[in-house]
Amino acid sequence: MSVLHLKLLRELVRLWAQALAIAMVIAAGVATLIIGVGTYQSLDRTRAVYYERNDFADIFANATRAPQSLLAEIRAIDGVLTVDGRITELAPASVEGIDEPVSVLLISLPAGPQPLNRLYMRSGRLPELGHEAVVSESFADARGLELWSQFSVIMNGDLRQISIVGIALSPDYIYAMMPGEVMPSEGRFGVLWLPEASLASMYDLQAAFNTLSIKLMPGASSASVRSEVDRILAPFGGIGSYDRSQQVSHAYLDAELTQLRGMSIVLPPVFLLVAAFLVNMTLARLIALEREQIGLLKALGYSSWAIAIHYVQFVMLIALVGTSIGFAFGTWAGNGMTELYARYYSFPVLIFSRDPMLYVIATCVTVGSAVTGAMQAVRRAAWLPPAVAMLPPAPPTYRQLLGNRGHWRSSLPQLWTIVARHLLHWPWRTFGGIAGMAAACAILVGSLWSIGAMNFMVDYTFNRTERQDAMAKCLGGERVGSQHSRSPKPSWSFIATHKQPECRCPADLCGPV
Repeated sequence: MSVLHLKLLRELVRLWAQALAIAMVIAAGVATLIIGVGTYQSLDRTRAVYYERNDFADIFANATRAPQSLLAEIRAIDGVLTVDGRITELAPASVEGIDEPVSVLLISLPAGPQPLNRLYMRSGRLPELGHEAVVSESFADARGLELWSQFSVIMNGDLRQISIVGIALSPDYIYAMMPGEVMPSEGRFGVLWLPEASLASMYDLQAAFNTLSIKLMPGASSASVRSEVDRILAPFGGIGSYDRSQQVSHAYLDAELTQLRGMSIVLPPVFLLVAAFLVNMTLARLIALEREQIGLLKALGYSSWAIAIHYVQFVMLIALVGTSIGFAFGTWAGNGMTELYARYYSFPVLIFSRDPMLYVIATCVTVGSAVTGAMQAVRRAAWLPPAVAMLPPAPPTYRQLLGNRGHWRSSLPQLWTIVARHLLHWPWRTFGGIAGMAAACAILVGSLWSIGAMNFMVDYTFNRTERQDAMAKCLGGERVGSQHSRSPKPSWSFIATHKQPECRCPADLCGPV
């Protein structure tokens, strides 16, 4: 080992605390980059494979009652590859041992192969009889449902017993959420897939559909297809089609992936900038203490480039240690986060993505930021003449910013005058410190503000707006006097506050309270 290498090891041992602190900051930035980008790439590729294998649709539309003969006309639209019309209805359910309200979304299954949004069967089989159904996995896990479990569902005013013959996943309900809610409730909302003939007879939708899914050809215009679909469905209660970006499940999942991507873009530069600042500060102080040694080394024949490379190697060694720690922790935590997301969203497959280029980029960016932070200190010391380097540094030269007009100094105490001159002598350093403290205060205020905002929204929603203790809805028709008709009129509801609600409707027509 050369003399400079031995000196480098001695400096690392002597400054191990500062070097470890810088390495841990660098490790945090690298780990955040690996976790964010790696998890995003893994989930994005997993989602893409899942969508492709199960033919997730590109366009969705709803109608009141549309004849199935329209499917051929929609299929003939330029750019349409596949069309799938189904029946979808929301119904209340009653699970044994559960007192709280439960809602299920009933979706029809065609007798033949599923054209779009195909189910991924976890266990069991597809339903064959009218009382059989396939249930979504998240709802089954939350309610402890197994194959051949039974529970009651109110379908168009009639109470029916449903037997679970299969547990499945679907690409259009990765993020299953009841209409009107902003957060998923796996225990209170589930998806049931039933035979199309059975569901059509229950809701009087024979040879008809009320939900449409469309798969586009590569390069097809989504806007033109949606315009034609809206024109065709308008006479049948169509309320406007929408593309995949507005589909609830995909939109929420895409928002989660966008947050991961944003974390990988925003957070790592913060850590790396802090690391560069620490490197510059540590190295500047180290060089200031070793001015005489630098002068002696140059007097003994060491060149300016040799001195500069020596201090750059000191920084690079710290950066490589931090990068190695960040790689190890980031890979471990990224794998764990990817598996956690995959279980939460119930992906049937999991594709880990660890692109080697990501590690190469992380190394280059980390080492580059550390070396950049050290360049100013190294440049200032390495090219000093030996005679100048062996002398103590000259005191800083203060200049009069306002000339003879600086009468403000006479009104300040001497101590405050010294502080002001010191701050103004290094304006960029002062500005950086002020900006850092402002950012820290902004983060603190923002985090504390969110807590107060959530408390206000909860209080305003449940204590001022929706003040009821219970709500019941009659789903079978409208109330006429003391009788209850089965005409398809808007449902009625009542609200009870601080008392037990009383419902005089037939028991088979009222949802759970």
